[in-house]
Amino acid sequence: MEKLLAKKGYICDMDGVIYHGSQLLPGVQEFVNWLYRANKQFLFLTNNSGKTPRELQEKLARMGLEVDESHFYTAGLATASFIANQTPGARVFAIGDPGLTHALYQKGLSLDDVAPDYVVIGETANYNYDAICKAVKLVRKGARLIGTNFDMTGPAENGAIIPACRALISPVELASGKQAYYVGKPNPLMMRTGLDLLGVHSQEAAMIGDRMDTDIQGGIECGLDTVLVLSGVSDRATAASFPYRPRLILNGVGDIAAAAG
Repeated sequence: MEKLLAKKGYICDMDGVIYHGSQLLPGVQEFVNWLYRANKQFLFLTNNSGKTPRELQEKLARMGLEVDESHFYTAGLATASFIANQTPGARVFAIGDPGLTHALYQKGLSLDDVAPDYVVIGETANYNYDAICKAVKLVRKGARLIGTNFDMTGPAENGAIIPACRALISPVELASGKQAYYVGKPNPLMMRTGLDLLGVHSQEAAMIGDRMDTDIQGGIECGLDTVLVLSGVSDRATAASFPYRPRLILNGVGDIAAAAG
């Protein structure tokens, strides 16, 4: 724990680490207070592509947690940055919520459902057969297929487990015969961008998350200190089932605040 407390930067997942649905998890307020008090650099790095940083900031504010908008980075932003770097001014057919389309526009990308360079799919409730058919047609014509993140499932606001990006993109992959490239965690691209935003080296930072296959895998591959919290989808049996392991397993981020005193 002393090694963790000495880090300069912290990258934290959100759902299952900071909140469940519309409720802050125990110890989160104390943890964030410590981050500010200790002058730590921190970033909430989420595979959620549907919300903008401001919307995430407002969500936490409704729960009573005040955090500046600059502390949020989403898979939607990461996906838009990746495409803009690969093909500046690219045309995109996007299936996703407003946070994704807003991120694409911010990077100078245009929406095109006729002859796009890319087909991008993120989480959305507005997912239908017509959109799948159009995506398959466009990919078969040569558009490159991008997924905002690698999550197969995720939690709904009511706590239920629902299909996430990888489940939504699977029909397009199967029908087109093309494999998607996934930008979000555990892709090191997103983690390294997070480190750049924090302005710290990987050896000076920690990844705190509740998922072994995204948060912890990505953290390990980028050389970060890794902390699994049991306040989300994973338990100790889940952690033991993977061929890699986090350095620390904690009940929640409140354990960090308690250790800091």
